[in-house]
Amino acid sequence: MAGQFSRAFGIAAGGALGLAPALALAGTGQPSPGEIGFQGSVTPIMDSIVAFHNGLLIWVVLAISLFVLVLLVIIIVRFNARANPTPARFTHNTLLEVVWTALPVIILIVIAIPSFAVLTDQMTIPDGTRQYLGSNIFSFGSTAVPAPALTVKATGSQWYWSYSYVDENKTYDSNILSEKDRLAQPVPQPRLLAVDNMLVVPVDTTVRVQVIGADVIHSWAVPSFGVKVDAVPGRLNETWFNARKEGVYYGQCSQLCGTDHAFMPIAVRVVSKDAFDTWLKALKAGSVDDANKTLPPLTAAELSDAA
Repeated sequence: MAGQFSRAFGIAAGGALGLAPALALAGTGQPSPGEIGFQGSVTPIMDSIVAFHNGLLIWVVLAISLFVLVLLVIIIVRFNARANPTPARFTHNTLLEVVWTALPVIILIVIAIPSFAVLTDQMTIPDGTRQYLGSNIFSFGSTAVPAPALTVKATGSQWYWSYSYVDENKTYDSNILSEKDRLAQPVPQPRLLAVDNMLVVPVDTTVRVQVIGADVIHSWAVPSFGVKVDAVPGRLNETWFNARKEGVYYGQCSQLCGTDHAFMPIAVRVVSKDAFDTWLKALKAGSVDDANKTLPPLTAAELSDAA
């Protein structure tokens, strides 16, 4: 039995080592082949999610896993039929039962305290005075976030997104690009994430995003922003982000909204404030095509920054 275990362990270890070169840390703005972990963060919301996961949850999970492994090894070694031919007859241990009930409760409380704070940050639109956690999840708020300077309404339909710049009363649709159109671009966008009209927002600006569904439930999600909110017909949900880095950030509808669910990508292009002002002025005066012509063409460097 020991020999079989050793051979099985060796095969598993060899497979893991063979797979290791194919693994990669997740990029920023879009998925990477063989990635592990979260996409890179560019917002205070995502900062807190990453800090919560990497600074607390992963260590709690590791500690519990090691503890359970140690218990299993002790049980296997000390309480098998050969080492313990005459088992004990008792069935209860009051202290042990109190510990294994109280300890998980304590662990959950430790997890819950920063968890509620992170969730509150995600659900609270900045007002210019409230401090946010950022990457310091055990503080009472140490990151200043300005009040929203732009409000965008994202409407999910089967199967595309419509974006409305609320204060300017301008709306346009964002559809997935066909493979032919995608490959015809000077610098092709990622497959199944490329869109014809991106949501354009300025850098270092708090953007309020109102989300609603036109037909069924959709979900507006951008991993590098730490944003995911359901688009429910008849209900206006709300979220926000403040991207500190220019680039293109991709997401997808995260609800099973129908047969073309997988073909409903989200693309947000974060540009300089001057470039955004020029783009918005052209949008107000004409169409989204006119506005997009004011932006510089996508470059490999811009997409690689997002990757």
